[in-house]
Amino acid sequence: MAGLGASLAGACAAPPDVRARGGLVVGSTATGVPFSFLDVRTNSLTGAMVDIVEAVAAQAGFPVDLQVTAFSALIPSLTARKIDLIAAAMLRTPAREAVVDFSDPVYAYGGGVVVRREDRRAYPDLGRLAGLRVGAQVGSRFVEQLATAGVRDVRTYDSLADILRDLRLGRLDAAYGDEPIIRYYLRVTRTEALRLATEFRPGELEQVCLVMRKGETALAARLNRAIAEIKATRIAAIVQHWGL
Repeated sequence: MAGLGASLAGACAAPPDVRARGGLVVGSTATGVPFSFLDVRTNSLTGAMVDIVEAVAAQAGFPVDLQVTAFSALIPSLTARKIDLIAAAMLRTPAREAVVDFSDPVYAYGGGVVVRREDRRAYPDLGRLAGLRVGAQVGSRFVEQLATAGVRDVRTYDSLADILRDLRLGRLDAAYGDEPIIRYYLRVTRTEALRLATEFRPGELEQVCLVMRKGETALAARLNRAIAEIKATRIAAIVQHWGL
């Protein structure tokens, strides 16, 4: 455990010269498979958003250093200038737009509902979750969506992995969160205990963007230009590679 702690501390420490070289410290989560997660073999961040921010930065012509940051700490770390950019499965919302700025979208997706396999009821919309114990990730857009749909017993967790664990153990009746992350998790773990409610249709698709501090217009213009130049090619290839 001491060795693991030391290795994670190393993964989180940004080289001191990246900003001096005109680069950015990028915050990303270690639990957002397949968008961003820690590869235990290399002790480095990987995933779709990691690949995307590296591709955009390369196109824009500046270096980046990745820093592991808990999802709930991403925006506070950005505003406190511990990091300069967020690359994670963070959706654009009006509440967040009041605090930070977003790049043009790099990807869009909706929520997904997961239940235990023996639950054969249909869940075409969030209203069907009313009266159930539903897990959602703290600080995510999905908590708000559940509340708007009238779901009262919402239990929040730091990660989707923790939510799906408690769903398997019977501590929850359903889980609601990032559909691509849930689908990827179910595919790679090959769990037989849970199923994705394929009949569910999200009310709207949510936009995934790179996130920066308020008022950084020059950086926003540089990022948006790079995104536009590679969205149909390099970004599309990354999305396909990760099965999103």
